[in-house]
Amino acid sequence: MSKKTADSVSGNGRFKREEKGMFRTGFGYDAHRLVEGRPLILGGVAVPHESGLEGHSDADALVHAVIDAILGALGMGDIGQHFPDTDPAYRGIDSISMLRKVIGWSGLEGFSLINLDSTIVAQRPKLSPYISAMRERLAEEFKVSISRINIKAKTTEGLGFCGRQEGIEAFAVVILKKEYEEKT
Repeated sequence: MSKKTADSVSGNGRFKREEKGMFRTGFGYDAHRLVEGRPLILGGVAVPHESGLEGHSDADALVHAVIDAILGALGMGDIGQHFPDTDPAYRGIDSISMLRKVIGWSGLEGFSLINLDSTIVAQRPKLSPYISAMRERLAEEFKVSISRINIKAKTTEGLGFCGRQEGIEAFAVVILKKEYEEKT
């Protein structure tokens, strides 16, 4: 963990003067190339498909976008700063385990999730049969009602790299609420 991260999650963070009830919004984005020979993992769920996403970790584009949204709301940079692809410790890692760490950091700062809205862009496979499982998985990790988690799947009607089935991208927006004030 970087010094910046350690300071933030150890009580030396930048949120001390912010009052209980404060809201923070974060936006996240991620994209990965589709390649043969890898499983397709989205939202922590294995989706049957002939190709998976290429990346240093399991390349779960949706979870990576959610992580970046949380880090954005906390003013803590991006996923690459905290889980660099140059670090062998993250080779093949389950992205849900990285999400758990980031959720933990937000909790240490006194924040909890109000809601998550996200979109996965993929021409194929058809994702609608897996959306409910993804929502359940993310709700479980955040320890919130599934009603606070929204996931949409879109195609680009053949346009762009997603439309050509070269990759998949994901977008996420989170709203966090400060539940308590830190004691100094």
